[in-house]
Amino acid sequence: MADDKRYHHGNLKPALVQAGLDILREQGLERLSLRACAERVGVSHMAPKNHFGNVTGLLSAISAEGFVALKAEMEHGLGEAPTRSERRDAAFRGYVAFAKANPALFELMFTRRLVDFTDPVLKGPMSDCAAILRQLSAGMIWDKDAAPDADMRAQMLNWCIVHGFAQLSVQGVFDKDGMRHLGIEDITPDVAYRD
Repeated sequence: MADDKRYHHGNLKPALVQAGLDILREQGLERLSLRACAERVGVSHMAPKNHFGNVTGLLSAISAEGFVALKAEMEHGLGEAPTRSERRDAAFRGYVAFAKANPALFELMFTRRLVDFTDPVLKGPMSDCAAILRQLSAGMIWDKDAAPDADMRAQMLNWCIVHGFAQLSVQGVFDKDGMRHLGIEDITPDVAYRD
């Protein structure tokens, strides 16, 4: 009878995703598994497969929640009519703050061998974050703005800057005298925009 009760869970899919987020926060990526999520929710280790198919499906759904939260951080603190530069600064600060506050989730979100970037559950939230970078890169005036694909190049540049800084911060590379006090806004060059 006790086993029968384990299978009755009203919102199993979101509960499994939340369990995964909790495991990442408390124990790290190496402890995250279908079985660990099922145990935390109190269901059979086979139950997650009914909703996600396999571990990649579950990890992709967990990553999708990460991208939703990342987008919120990238837009945090914006006023009513922010300039493009203010949006860029907020997006960069939010990106780095998210990575530092959620290092295991951040790692999962960008690990191709663990998540399926073509999964529709993940594609939408990923695209939303990419759209922020695309918007704050469009029309950027810099030494490559005459190229026919200048906006794409600017987007790649901005992503490299913010993701690289976030990754190195999470890894503790900047935890040194002379670097520790510097944030992303202290190293990001000022840029102008055409429109």
